[in-house]
Amino acid sequence: MTAKGTRRSFAGEERSAFWGWAAIEILRHTGIRIEELLELGHHSIVSYKLPTTGQTVPLLQIAPSKTDQERLVLVTPELADVLSTVVSRVRGSDGRVPVVRSYDHYERVWNPPMPLLFQDRSSGYLRPLSPASIRRGLDVTLLASGLTDSAGDPLIFQPHDFRRIFITDSILNGLPPHIAQVIAGHDHIGTTMGYAAIYPTDAIEAHRAFIARRRALRPADEYRTVTPEEWGEFLGHFERRKLALGDCGRAYGTDCAHEHACVRCPVLIVHATERPRLVEIRDNLLTRILEAEREGWLGEIEGLQSSLTHAEEKLAQLDAQISRKQESVDLGIPTFREIVARTTAAANPPGPA
Repeated sequence: MTAKGTRRSFAGEERSAFWGWAAIEILRHTGIRIEELLELGHHSIVSYKLPTTGQTVPLLQIAPSKTDQERLVLVTPELADVLSTVVSRVRGSDGRVPVVRSYDHYERVWNPPMPLLFQDRSSGYLRPLSPASIRRGLDVTLLASGLTDSAGDPLIFQPHDFRRIFITDSILNGLPPHIAQVIAGHDHIGTTMGYAAIYPTDAIEAHRAFIARRRALRPADEYRTVTPEEWGEFLGHFERRKLALGDCGRAYGTDCAHEHACVRCPVLIVHATERPRLVEIRDNLLTRILEAEREGWLGEIEGLQSSLTHAEEKLAQLDAQISRKQESVDLGIPTFREIVARTTAAANPPGPA
């Protein structure tokens, strides 16, 4: 009992804290809906063996709930730690996750017994956790954290808010929006971008309205579905960008302005590993210029001299790029030796004289 004489249930507080933590971690690492969270079972944790390398990849199978789109989510090390903790908690003495029956409030039917992960013992019986218990766990966790909004009021999170956090974080870290759309199970990429809270909502809506107005002014056939032949041509453009000296930076749909004389082209991206090949080309051009001058091939000299000038420019740019990468910049950060010395001195203070 507390100082005010109220009775506390430490077991109940522990259950609420644990399931609140488990819900927050799984929701923020997967972006799934609350109904999908409560449908997770022991059989939802699957593995896939890559045919090329033989590496085993852990996956989380999300059963279709709000939509008919079943999907797989990659299990990160952080998510694997949470799932293993939940499985260890609900696993019985025989090593298996007990099967329980859950009620579908949308279809108003009882589901068959399944080894659900979100289950707990109440009044001596194993029961699946309800959406209300998950929301209570979130509220208690946020209240205990002391986080507040700009007005100083305690934060209130709904399970669906973690879906927005997951999509925003994924896109900010470089995940293409159309891949985030598949992971989230959205039918339209506009829905996914609406979840990505990178900019204020009014800015997103204004941009969408602007794009819609611009599209209305364009011919409708410009927004038709891409054919397999056109998509293959688009991918083939990037496959043909690979050159002996590096990559061609020419945009898709543009013709080569230098008739494939790549040394003269300003959009040629020379790789640092191909420097010896570029030096060989430069030396070969010098040899050919001397031969043309000796034989009197005056029509060849101008073209060879132009190629030599561009080759020397690219060689100078490549050397400058390599030099910049090799230079070290002093940021004023203590070195490891200095850190060790200070740590040792602090850990072993001098004794009295």
